[in-house]
Amino acid sequence: MVKRKGASNSEEGWNYEAKVVEIEEIIARIEAGELELSAVFDQFATAVEYVRQCESFLQQRQQQVDLLIETLTDE
Repeated sequence: MVKRKGASNSEEGWNYEAKVVEIEEIIARIEAGELELSAVFDQFATAVEYVRQCESFLQQRQQQVDLLIETLTDE
């Protein structure tokens, strides 16, 4: 089972670009037909979790940018 990490995106060692590469590699293996059906489902679930982590990371960064822009316009 894939664990949700949610807020752990800011943990040391987590890297957005590395997760994107992992997602791309999973997709390539699935598309190439290299995996048995059960492994396809497991890998797909992993890729979906990585996408969620990346989306969460981007949302957090967007909020930070919005806050910085807001502080600039308040001055």
